[in-house]
Amino acid sequence: MRQIFEHHPRYGFRFIPGIRARIPHEGGGYLVRSNASGFRDDAEFAAERTPGRRRVLLFGDSFTAGEGVSSGQRYGDWLSRLLPDLDVYNFGMPATGTDQHYLIYREHALEIEHDVLVIAVFVDNIRRVDSRYRWFTDDRGNRLLFAKPYYLLDAADQLQLHGVPVEKRPIALESLAPTERSAIARTERFPRLKRGFARLRQQPWIERVVVETGLRDRLLKALSYQPIPEYDDAGSPAWRIMRAVLQQWITGHDRPVMLMPIPIYHHVAGLAHPGAYQARLREVADATGALFFDPLPSLSRHDPAQRRALFFPVDGHLTAAGHEALAAAMAPAIDELLRDGAPGATR
Repeated sequence: MRQIFEHHPRYGFRFIPGIRARIPHEGGGYLVRSNASGFRDDAEFAAERTPGRRRVLLFGDSFTAGEGVSSGQRYGDWLSRLLPDLDVYNFGMPATGTDQHYLIYREHALEIEHDVLVIAVFVDNIRRVDSRYRWFTDDRGNRLLFAKPYYLLDAADQLQLHGVPVEKRPIALESLAPTERSAIARTERFPRLKRGFARLRQQPWIERVVVETGLRDRLLKALSYQPIPEYDDAGSPAWRIMRAVLQQWITGHDRPVMLMPIPIYHHVAGLAHPGAYQARLREVADATGALFFDPLPSLSRHDPAQRRALFFPVDGHLTAAGHEALAAAMAPAIDELLRDGAPGATR
């Protein structure tokens, strides 16, 4: 796959500015275009708002950047079509955590006029916030370990930024102490099980058995699958850092903020219980005055086949249909924020 990212010393990496590339994907491939700021957006990010138009800033990871779908099919693009006179600036960056999204905001968005800030928290991001390193695969298929910026809490529970400037070169795993190796980001609770299913699905007839019959989903449900246990304890180290980042970000912002969790397929399909992450993020919204908007009830109202179609079966990202459904769920809440200029009651 063509290399589409470049190093950034403050938050780790960004899209190569001005890149145009087609990326292979299980969905058939998708087009990536980036602007001069290094974000996957067709528009250049102007500081001043266009007269007569409203503006929303989106921050998130690959679900917001739109991995797997072309520009125009992402939920931010759909929002600009569903709501009149709305410009959406998409600062989404794949393979990043909410801590990096906050650094991106501080680096690029402080001087940009806007009406609403949306912090989209893919719920698995709590693991990225609680990490200092992450594995990546380069354009030659090599698996490389890179450092990322990270926050720690001091004795007074204040955030302290570490790892900046971010190391540009890959890190040798053997050079890390055991305690540092534990700070490498994890991506799933049962990696061997996931890799086993991925190998099985390479055979078409096995795919029909595993996916179409729902065998995988039934197995996960039987295992009482809890994909993200880090939210279970309000005092867990990972959640304390995540909460501090969100609180500092929201309370330091002078415009309306929407705090929105993006669920994984297991939550939408009813295979895992969302109560813990919903409670934790709602607590942050209540404490900071942000609007907590949870799209899960809307996404879960689809029938089982439609819910499956909202996500790619292998990599788990939103399909074009998933982005459209997410935008349709968000649009009324965004419209209310734009009209009222205040979050009002949480949802």
